[in-house]
Amino acid sequence: LEIIVSTEDDAELRQLTVTNVGDGDREVDITSYAEVVLAPQPSDEAHAAFSNLFVETEFVPELGTLLATRRPRSAGERQVWLAHVVAVEGQPAGPPQCESDRARFLGRGRGNRAPLSVTDGGPLSGTTGAVLDPIVSLRQRVNIPQDGTARLVFTTLVAASRAEALLGD
Repeated sequence: LEIIVSTEDDAELRQLTVTNVGDGDREVDITSYAEVVLAPQPSDEAHAAFSNLFVETEFVPELGTLLATRRPRSAGERQVWLAHVVAVEGQPAGPPQCESDRARFLGRGRGNRAPLSVTDGGPLSGTTGAVLDPIVSLRQRVNIPQDGTARLVFTTLVAASRAEALLGD
């Protein structure tokens, strides 16, 4: 795993390299997870649950991008957009799946070390919108041939507009 923080943009890239050293071809699910905070740190620390009520998420399937934005609470507050996307170097086995509801991702009484959405083997629910506790999670299934390698780059960025978050304008 290599982590790169852009010095020019408000972006972080996490490149994961997976090599199949097994006896045959493998199909593997790779899942990201990050909790969304689109408020100043003091506001989030003081009232995290209240702050989360203003976050909405959206999946843009044609771009494989999960978006989150925090609705402004006043006319003077600027809107911030977060985009989370995965790029695959290798053999994707279908489109990315998404989840933005922390409760659905983790499951009742579970933590992020053994989330239900990873251990149950089922697909991510695709839940988006105004969720109670927002996250960004993408899952990409890849085919890795014997002695082959797949690389996935999960990018998370913050932008001033939806268009900028989607296109990097």
